[in-house]
Parts: sequence; structure tokens; C-alpha cells
Amino acid sequence: MSDPSVKPMRKQVEEYVLALQDEIVSAFEALDPNSPPFKRDSWIRPQGGSGQSCVFALPASDDGAVASTPQSILEKAGVNISLVHGTLPPAAIKQMRADHTSMPLPENPEGGLPFFAAGLSLVIHPRNPNAPTIHANWRYFEITEPASSDSTAEPKLLAWWFGGGSDLTPSYLIEEDAVHFHSTLKAACDAHGTVLFPAFKKWCDEYFYIPHRAECRGVGGIFFDDLNGGPHLRLADAETRPRTPAEILTLVKALGGAFLPSYMPILARRHAMPYTPLQRRWQLIRRGRYVEFNLVVDRGTKFGLMTPGARIESILMSLPETARWEYMTELGAEGSEEGKLMEVLRTPKEWV
Repeated sequence: MSDPSVKPMRKQVEEYVLALQDEIVSAFEALDPNSPPFKRDSWIRPQGGSGQSCVFALPASDDGAVASTPQSILEKAGVNISLVHGTLPPAAIKQMRADHTSMPLPENPEGGLPFFAAGLSLVIHPRNPNAPTIHANWRYFEITEPASSDSTAEPKLLAWWFGGGSDLTPSYLIEEDAVHFHSTLKAACDAHGTVLFPAFKKWCDEYFYIPHRAECRGVGGIFFDDLNGGPHLRLADAETRPRTPAEILTLVKALGGAFLPSYMPILARRHAMPYTPLQRRWQLIRRGRYVEFNLVVDRGTKFGLMTPGARIESILMSLPETARWEYMTELGAEGSEEGKLMEVLRTPKEWV
């Protein structure tokens, strides 16, 4: 029997992501107090649930052009939370079965299955080409059996899991920044088991990969999915016992808490560095690759777009304000500063 004094996991995750969103947005606003604050946009999902998008984007001028404020540290950023529930259609369940092979989901559920999802997702695109883009998310998902019309009992839980991660995408490789970022995440992981960081780092390099370019999106970080207390293929060789939901939530909170220490010192060091028009051009080309990954490869984007009632503005918030695609660009040649980045994108490096 469950302990009535313990809040349901849904509620615990909801409270956590709300608090984390406020902490992160407040930190960025404090770093750049002369720029416009993040726009806070609360929304209701007609099919069930709600969310809040906190987005930084420069306002347009009266003639319709985007205002130019070179002093602004950020060019585009979003820190979004969603707390949604409803019914997953068969197409979404089929996609989920393909992506989450360890989940015991029915093959052909008539009418779909009830779900609950809560999470925070963020992307920060700084203006300065020397300051790296960063992406992070932490999420919780449940799927239950359809409620019985003749029962007052809670629907049976079919599957639940946590997922998330944090990864760094620089336009120019500054090794000390990559080392700081990975060291901070490793310390947060190691407090909960030394097996975690190597597994999550490898998973990140494999996931944030653009196959049609044969390169990683960035210099990595951590990525994990399907953490549900049971045996996990990527951790099976070292995990000696299942982790409880409470233990996994504690781990997720530690990783969420590592976000600001891992990134803000980098942004503070790099946002005011001088840069050239060529460096800006290379930044926009790399942002084009970022867009390619998000729209062509990322399974989270694909799942979001096929979920009924999806809030498209929130899903596509991760895209940069500006990007560039050059035909047969000459930038990125071996030996150049741009080429140094390409070397580690093609051959991921162990930073710590």
C-alpha cells in the first residue's frame, strides 16, 4: 500500500520543474539586467494540462525588422515547462515502442492509452560566437491502462520513466570550457554512482549525432532515457540493484542543479569577447546544423509534433533566431580555428 503522506511522483516532478524554471530564468536575467526580461507565457492544453514558456527574443521594430541590440548577451533562449496529460494515439504509441524498447506497451491499443508527461526543456543561443549554445531537459513520463467505468481504483501503471540530459554546442572550440562543463556534470553524476557519467556521456555522443553530416551536433555532455528502476542495458554491467522512483528523482534533481554551475561561468567569460564578421558567419552556419538535427533527427521533436494538441511554438522554441546554409562553404578547413571544432565533432573526445 502506498504511503498517503508521500506526494505522487507526478506532483513531485511538477513542483520541481516549476522551481527549477524560476531559478534558471532568474539567473539569466540577473546576468544581463539591461536586456529585456524573458517573456513568460502561460498556456492551457485543451486536451489536458498546462505549461509555461519563458522565452527571450528581441522585439521587432515599428517597420517590422528585428531590433538590433548588440549589447544583449542572448540572441534567442527559452526555458519551458509542460505538465500535460491525455490520450496517446496509436501512431504515437508505435513511435514510442520503437524508441523505448524496454517499455511494456501494448502493440495495438484501441483508442490509444492515457499518459502524463512533465518536464523542463531549455535552449540558450548566445549572441557572441565565442559563447556556446546549450540545451538541457529533464522529464518524467507515465502511461496507464484506460480507466474502467465500473471501478474507482487508480488505473494500472503500465510504464514510467525519467529522461534528460545537458549538452554543449560551441561554434568555436575553447577546451577549458568543455572541460569545465563535463567536469561539473561528472561530479553531479559521481555522487550517485561512478558508472553513470561514462554511460550518459557515451549516450550523449551517440544521440546528438547528425548522420547525414557524419558529425556530432556539439561537444557532448550527458543524455539518458528509460530510467525506470528496472534493469537498464547501458547500466546493467555495474548496477547491482534497481533504483526506486525516489532515488531516480534525486539523481535528476542533482543533474538539474548542475546546470547553472556548468554553464553560467562559461557564458560570463565569453559573452563580451571581441569577434569578427567571419566568426559570426561561421556561428550561423553551425546554427544551421543545429536546425538540421532538431528537425530531421531529434525524436523528441518528432514525438511532440505527432502528439494531439501539441503546442508548436513551444516545440520549435529551440530553433535559433537566425541561421545560415552555404553551398560548399570553404569554412571549416583543416588547421583553421573552425576546423579544430570539426575535428572533435567528427571524433568525440573524452574531456574528463
